[in-house]
Amino acid sequence: MNFRYTNEAMNRRQLLLSLASTPLLAQIPPPPTPVAAPELDWHDAKKFTVEGLGFKDRKAPFDRLPGRAEGVVRPEVWNLSRDAAGVAIRFVAATTAIHARWSVTSKSLAGANSTAIASSGLDLYARDDAGKWRWAGVGRASKFPENTDVLITGIPATSREFMLYLPMHNPVSSLEIGLPKGSTISAGPARPVGRKPILFYGTSITHGFAASRSGMTHVSMVGRTFDREVMNLGFSGNGKMEPEVVRFVAELDPAVFVLDCLPNMTAKETAERIVPGVKILREAHPQTPILLVEDRVFDNSFLVQSRRDGHAKNHAALRAAFETLQAEKVPNLYYLKADELLGHDGEATIDGSHPTDLGFARQAAEFEKALRPLL
Repeated sequence: MNFRYTNEAMNRRQLLLSLASTPLLAQIPPPPTPVAAPELDWHDAKKFTVEGLGFKDRKAPFDRLPGRAEGVVRPEVWNLSRDAAGVAIRFVAATTAIHARWSVTSKSLAGANSTAIASSGLDLYARDDAGKWRWAGVGRASKFPENTDVLITGIPATSREFMLYLPMHNPVSSLEIGLPKGSTISAGPARPVGRKPILFYGTSITHGFAASRSGMTHVSMVGRTFDREVMNLGFSGNGKMEPEVVRFVAELDPAVFVLDCLPNMTAKETAERIVPGVKILREAHPQTPILLVEDRVFDNSFLVQSRRDGHAKNHAALRAAFETLQAEKVPNLYYLKADELLGHDGEATIDGSHPTDLGFARQAAEFEKALRPLL
């Protein structure tokens, strides 16, 4: 074997490899220069327009029932009322970025069928140049108790209105909005005179399970569609038309009461509670429209006879209560059937019961059709 030839060939090969690799190394960019975090001014969100809270005598800033409800309603309802579901902050800002800093009181940041963004995070919307609400950004919750996140950046510093939805399934003890120095911010404009909020009283579906973020519930969507404040009195697993809860609901003065409690009620409870509950509301509000909503139908009920039977009994009980109230000439009472709430393709829920974003969009469309004549 010619070792000299072999060594020369190897040397030439190594030289070629070295030369070939040199330009590539020269093309590797230097590490980026760290960008300094912007200097921010922080603003307490309570200074701006807070919507979705009907009671002034709250125990904590974003509770949905008054402090005096503790010990009157069941503990499960009271604890769930501390969640900030449906609460929104409206503000006008001229800024290139929006940051947020908020504290939650529950260590459970997410649930089995709820994302951390929906349960414990924030959801930002902005009015576009045509005045329509459009999604703009989210605040991600990753730790307990305090989180800080940039919701949106790189936007033109022209003045526009924003709406920030709070977490759906976690109480919020504090919320601040951070803007780069030199930005301006003020409270969102007052709603037109006479444009009262829409009130929803219901179950985990009303509460918001399992929307991907808090702006994607049908309650929030309906609010944006009609450009009205909404009050979300959804109590997961505990929307049962109990008289002690209904009496608190009756203290509020919305444009319409939407009663959507059947998913948490048996036919017996429906027969016992709907008529008295409606009469409590009607005594306090002689003319305010009341919309009774049928129980949504489980997506897999076409296979499960017991579920079909349960829905049929619930719907029959609600229809009978509605007819009783009509016979007694209770005014401004309306009825929404469940037939189209989730569609018919089985694709609108996470577990057969709780809507995904698709399911909530379908529900919002049905509620819009039912509510538009009443508003």
